[in-house]
Amino acid sequence: MAASGSSNARSSLIVQLSPTRSAKLSFSVQLVLALFWIAWAGTLLFAQDTAGQPNYFYYVFFGLAVVFLGYVVLQNTSVFGVQSYIEVTRQYIVQKFGVFRTKHIIPIPDIKAVHISPLALRVTLLDESKVYLDLKQVRKKKDLEKIKIEIRDLASEHNFSVTEAAGYNA
Repeated sequence: MAASGSSNARSSLIVQLSPTRSAKLSFSVQLVLALFWIAWAGTLLFAQDTAGQPNYFYYVFFGLAVVFLGYVVLQNTSVFGVQSYIEVTRQYIVQKFGVFRTKHIIPIPDIKAVHISPLALRVTLLDESKVYLDLKQVRKKKDLEKIKIEIRDLASEHNFSVTEAAGYNA
């Protein structure tokens, strides 16, 4: 999904993230494991020698396999809409890493400073706490630059300082 919105009243930049880039197992490996699990559970459930015996453990095993497949699809695709994203508006910055994870919301008026590095934003709030926004999962370099440009624009509008990593020329 590309960036959206720039002319409406609530100007917003939404950039989709790729959760599979930070996963311990890639999406394809998770998908193969889920499909193998379903095949194995189906074989156990519908095998000739157990057809006459109702074994509820096999039904539970098959149900868990289907639930795991649903989880993998939800976390790693946008079949059900964008689930992992960074949104930058005039009022806040939001980072969400998936369906079952919490949103990290940073109100713009609470920002004291932002340090921009090639693949991260380090935000210092007015209470001196720091928030690290990981940008490694942004799919396109163009979207990464849009986020950084939007942060620079917000800095001039809301009077917070922006610094950049040495050797990084955007």
